Amino acid sequence: MEDRICRRMMILRAGPMLTVQDRGRTGYMKYGIGESGVMDHKSYAEANRLVGNKDNEAVLEATLMGPKIQFESDCLIAVTGADMDASIESAPIERGKAIKVYAGQTLMMGFAKKGCRAYIAVSGGIDVPVVMGSRSTNIKCHIGGYEGRALKDGDKLPLGKENFAAGEEGKLLAQHEVPEDYPEEIQVRVIMGPQDSRFTGNGIVSFLTETYTVSPQSDRMGIRLDGQKIESENGTDIISDGIVFGSIQITSDGNPIVLMADHQTTGGYAKIATVVYEDLHLLAQARPGCKVKFIRTDIKSFDSSRGLWNRLAHLFRGKGA
Repeated sequence: MEDRICRRMMILRAGPMLTVQDRGRTGYMKYGIGESGVMDHKSYAEANRLVGNKDNEAVLEATLMGPKIQFESDCLIAVTGADMDASIESAPIERGKAIKVYAGQTLMMGFAKKGCRAYIAVSGGIDVPVVMGSRSTNIKCHIGGYEGRALKDGDKLPLGKENFAAGEEGKLLAQHEVPEDYPEEIQVRVIMGPQDSRFTGNGIVSFLTETYTVSPQSDRMGIRLDGQKIESENGTDIISDGIVFGSIQITSDGNPIVLMADHQTTGGYAKIATVVYEDLHLLAQARPGCKVKFIRTDIKSFDSSRGLWNRLAHLFRGKGA
C-alpha cells in the first residue's frame, strides 16, 4: 500500500481535454453504457509497450493541447500520437521513445503541431479504480477515470507498480517507435453498409469520390464532416439500431458523422458504411480542417487474423455478448 501511495503524479495544468483512458469498457452497451476508451488504439498500444506496461494499462489522452505534469516518483514515461512539443525540465523529448523521469521533474507539453491527440503512458499505469472492467473515463455517465470527469489542475493520480524488473529498464529505454507524420489529407478505407441501400446512386458516388473536411464540432463522440451532401432515397431516419466505433451515419442534412470512442449505443440515422479498424487511428488524429476521402474495400481484402476478427470483436462486444 505504501508503494502505491508514493507513486503518483500531479496535474499542474490539464489543458482543454485530458482524460484517463484504456482499451475501453466492453459488454455494457445493451445497458446503454458505451465503451469509451482511447481514440487512437495504435498510439495507445505503442505508449504502453514502450514503458513495459501490460497492454490494457490506463494512460492519459490529451486533445489539441498537452498538459503540464510533475512526477512525485521515479518512473519511465512515453509520449506517442500528436506532436505537442513535449519536454522534461525544458529539454525536448522524442515521441515514440521511453524516457526516464525522476521525482520532482516536470513534463511540459504545448499545442499540437501535427495530429490531434497525444498519449502519455507511465510505467505501472495510472492506478485509478476499475469500473465495470475498465479504467476509462466516460464523462457522459460520470464513471471511470478520475472521478468520472476530465482532469483538472491540481489532480493527483496514483500510479501502479511497474511490471518489469530493474534489469529490463535499459532494454525499454533503447526501444523506439517511428512517429507518424499525420498529413492534412487522409484516405480512410470503408466497408459499405449496413444501410447503404437507403442512398441514391449519386449519393454513393458523392460519398466515395468527394473530399470532406473535418469540422471544428468534432469530438470524442464523432468526427463531423463538411462537404458534398449525400443524397438519400427517402431521408436518413431509421428505427434506431446498434452503433459501433467507426459507423458512418448520414444526418438529415446529408453530412457524414464517423462515430468514435464515445459513440452512443444506438442511432436513428442510416449508416452508409463502416471504417475499417486499422484506419480508425487516422480519424482519431484528424484535426479540424483535415481533408478526408473514403476508399471502398471489402472484408475479403483483410487478413482474417486482423481486419475481420477485430471488426467482429467490436460488433460482439457492442452487443454485450
